[in-house]
Formats: sequence, C-alpha cells, structure tokens
Amino acid sequence: MKINNIPGGKPPFSYLVKVGHIATNPVTVQLEANERELADLAKLWQVLSVQSLTADLQVNRWKKDGVRVKGRVRAAITQACVVTLEPVDSVIDEQFEQIFVPEGSKLARIVTSEAAEMVVDPDAPDLPEQFEGDSIDVGDATAEFAALAIDPYPRKPGIEFADHIEGDGADKNERPNPFAALKDWKKD
Repeated sequence: MKINNIPGGKPPFSYLVKVGHIATNPVTVQLEANERELADLAKLWQVLSVQSLTADLQVNRWKKDGVRVKGRVRAAITQACVVTLEPVDSVIDEQFEQIFVPEGSKLARIVTSEAAEMVVDPDAPDLPEQFEGDSIDVGDATAEFAALAIDPYPRKPGIEFADHIEGDGADKNERPNPFAALKDWKKD
C-alpha cells in the first residue's frame, strides 16, 4: 500500500530501521514528525494541515527473517468540512500491527490454484509487507496507518445537508415533458 506523491520519491515521514540490528526482544521506538514532514503529510493526505504526528512502536523479529512492528499512532489534523468547507479539527489515535518479510520470502506468498477457493477474513491479520534491502521504513508504515484513519467526509458538529437538490418529485408534473413535441410527429 505505497502512496507517495511527493517529488523525489522519498516518503514525507521516514524512519529506517536496519533489519540486522533487530533482536527477538522488542525494541521501543518513539517517532515524532518535524514541521517539514507535517507540511508534506498535509499535501499527501490532501488535508488543510497536520499539527502533529507521533508514534510509539515495538519492533522485534518475527519468525526467522521477518520483522513485526506493533504500536500506536496519534495525529492531530485539520480538514475542510464537506458541507461548509470550514476547518474541522480531527484527532487520530490508532493501534496497528504490521509484519515485514524480505522480498521473495515464502511467508508472503499467497497459495492459489485454479480449483482452490480463496476465503478472505476481514478480521484476520494483514498479509506481510515485503521489503527490499536491509532496512524497513517504520515511519512510512506509521504514516500509512494514520492516513487510513482519516475521516473521508468530515463535518462540523451540528451541520447537516440542506434540502435535497433534485427535489422530492412533487414538481415532476409541473415541468413539461421534453418529448411532448414529438407526439404529433409521424413517420412517412
């Protein structure tokens, strides 16, 4: 789930962790975005502003060559109300867990065959994310989980949509039928 619209190809919030330095015992990592990263995240997420983004993570080995990142991401953002376009403040506070495995690992493969039926459980954990090289970007993963928690239709409290634009159908008989002029036309 890589979404990166920032020129230069670098994610707006990045914190690389060397896989070789990760032990089986969890290591605590605390992340906080700086002003430039917050501005870049606001552009990427298409919100008015991002005031803060922090994360408390536990990073440890998973199985033989995988890495588990588990933690909590918190953010404060300002979006435009979908009704009035006025600023709406939102708070994101989400728990997440992501498994990373090296590129080509058997742990990331989905076994499929022509005759097999695939059952998808929405409550099951996500498939492992594959990484290249010797590092994983836990900052980028944190920003992705924060982005998933953004309300796509923010509204100011107490604001509702006004009347329905198309009307309720009562005025249907008042409008002339556009095909009424064709009723007297005959084919020769």
